[in-house]
Amino acid sequence: MKTDYLNLYSNLNEFEQIILQSTKDWVDKYVRPKIEKSFISGVPLSLKNELAELGAFGSIFPQKYGGLDFNFIAFGLMMKELEKGDSSIRVAASIQTSLVMNAIFSYGSEYQKEKYLPELANGNIVGSFAMSEPSHGSDISNLKTKFKIVDDKIILNGSKLWIGNANTSDISIVWAKNENNNIQAIVIETKNITNFQSTTLENKSSFRASHTGELFFDNSIISVNQILPKSNSIKDAYKCLNIGRYAVAWGALGIAEECYETALKFSLERTQFGEPIAGKQLIQKKLADMITEITKAQLLCLKIGELMDSNIISFEQISMAKRNNVKIAQKIAKEARQILGGMGITHDYSIMRHMINLETLITYQGTNEMHILITGRDITGISAF
Repeated sequence: MKTDYLNLYSNLNEFEQIILQSTKDWVDKYVRPKIEKSFISGVPLSLKNELAELGAFGSIFPQKYGGLDFNFIAFGLMMKELEKGDSSIRVAASIQTSLVMNAIFSYGSEYQKEKYLPELANGNIVGSFAMSEPSHGSDISNLKTKFKIVDDKIILNGSKLWIGNANTSDISIVWAKNENNNIQAIVIETKNITNFQSTTLENKSSFRASHTGELFFDNSIISVNQILPKSNSIKDAYKCLNIGRYAVAWGALGIAEECYETALKFSLERTQFGEPIAGKQLIQKKLADMITEITKAQLLCLKIGELMDSNIISFEQISMAKRNNVKIAQKIAKEARQILGGMGITHDYSIMRHMINLETLITYQGTNEMHILITGRDITGISAF
């Protein structure tokens, strides 16, 4: 099915096209045969080693730290194809790369980079990124998790909620306030910390094929050397979200493409009153609207990737891409489900699973409303927060 209406992907360089195709092949091999069963059961697929072999962990970082020196367009293309398989797969790669490794790479000491990044890149250890709290999602300036330093130790108290890999991670990047009320990041080694618990959230309706949970710290003791020394403010915490939001923008595009491709194929094969339903005017309108929105989202992703590769991107521009692409993916998934009729709600097709996952993506790494206000503040110069 032709999803690249303006032949945008044919203009990618050779390396980017290889990443696009190899990730597509990887998803066909490892994800599609098992993902519906995983979603129904709520038992995540165990693909840590396979993702590491693909290069999905830390691909954008230098080779000296286990990375592959990907440009951001190649990284985005990989995220797009992974989320075509399922949001849980893209999230697994993105948490490790966009959040955990990015925080250590940006704010860690050289010793911390050399210790953790190669191990994260090859999948020997899995990370989580602990920012959100039970009472604070977008408003991280009011974090309740706090720490104080006594001699050469950190004493940490608080809890974190909605944390991917919470109960399965080997390390966690925990954002907390110090005694001066400044926010810093601490690398927690989950097996080397006292008075610590983690849980997995049960009975989720969305993101069912991924681990999500909560972290609890009760006078937990950690070495002071585990603070990321270059993290000093709330701005550092927010900056860590930029690559994550960029990955969501590409991933949502992947969902939109997947749902469109499924609906188009079905409409050409499904006959009613002696002809394919693709010949009906209302079906063609749905499909035409879908491919138009997808094409605009592709252009937006490629331009944002170009700006990131040129290092002239703003977080407001990334915010727009995340908000737009998730919203158009929601609309396209809904229309695709309607084209499939009753078959659209079965697990014979991926559309309903994607629709449910999109309900998480619309609030993931900033709600739709928060991203609207980010753009509004940027264009007016007036904060409505």
